[in-house]
Amino acid sequence: MLNEFKQFAMRGNVVDMAVGIIIGAAFGKIVSSVVNDIVMPPIGMLMGGVDFSNLFLDLSGTGYATLALAEEAGAPIIKYGIFINTVLDFLIVAFAIFMVIKGMNSLKKKEEEAPAEPPKPSAEVALLTEIRDALRKG
Repeated sequence: MLNEFKQFAMRGNVVDMAVGIIIGAAFGKIVSSVVNDIVMPPIGMLMGGVDFSNLFLDLSGTGYATLALAEEAGAPIIKYGIFINTVLDFLIVAFAIFMVIKGMNSLKKKEEEAPAEPPKPSAEVALLTEIRDALRKG
């Protein structure tokens, strides 16, 4: 399944990309809520009560207590906690899109696997068959 996901991600098919954009937009807020409100709080609790949305690196060296205080002061900061949340959002949306495309592809394969009509014999083969049948009768 991992190889299929890699092939899907690297394919570049316009239809797949359009489906990804539509599904990503439709599920974006839901996934963000799942990550921020359901997934990250237990992970933060397991890591000693860390609030990932408040994790940041203060480049000024002042030592702000919260992200809000650093932003209010206009300090140069790297918001790596929000980045972690965004990466998780992306992974969940990408996996959901992958599962939808995988389902669509399996339906296409079932259609393709349906037995096709056997090919009609060429005109020469049909003529030879008629000659053979006539010789058998005669």
